[in-house]
Amino acid sequence: MTQDELKRLVAQAAIEYVVPGTIIGVGTGSTANLFIDELAKIKGKIDGTVASSVASAERLKGHGIPVYDLNAVDGISVYVDGADEANEHLQLIKGGGGALTREKIVAAASKKFVCIADESKLVGVLGAFPLPVEVIPMARSLVAREIVKLGGEPELRQDFTTDNGNIILDVHNLEIMEAVKLEQTLNNLTGVVTNGLFAMRPADVLLLGTKDGVKTME
Repeated sequence: MTQDELKRLVAQAAIEYVVPGTIIGVGTGSTANLFIDELAKIKGKIDGTVASSVASAERLKGHGIPVYDLNAVDGISVYVDGADEANEHLQLIKGGGGALTREKIVAAASKKFVCIADESKLVGVLGAFPLPVEVIPMARSLVAREIVKLGGEPELRQDFTTDNGNIILDVHNLEIMEAVKLEQTLNNLTGVVTNGLFAMRPADVLLLGTKDGVKTME
């Protein structure tokens, strides 16, 4: 099966976690887009959605699915999103698409976080995928110097601005053995909005698309 076929498998499987009559959190990226397409088939069963990016909001609206501001809803029953990397503890690296801050906010507001990915995203140690860090523009050099002290190699994501008006430093050369600790350390750097480690709030369920079908990790 192709990677896209594996992604579609998990997007379809995630529909089982959708709670009728509630607000659904929707992530960003290629796998999340496939979930949006599947969600459109049952859009009459949900009250609406909260999107983690402008791009996802536009795709949802294109399907006629209501999109609400997070401040306008009481809570989210389930958040469905992809990942750039995941480990056996369901800790993730996210933010390849640049929506990490809003993704982290929607995940925090959700009762359950269902991550959907193809099996290539499951790794023994996080960090081969560059870790995105969203930074206030004026703090770029300051934050980069601090990241170097932590052993990372920060690289400015060229020609990219987040939906929040900030920049992203992609941090290479990390072997993340203590994901929670690193997430906290990076978030405490002055000028950092947040980083793409989802370790303090990992996924509750990881649905992996494999050649043998969907593997569920909890």
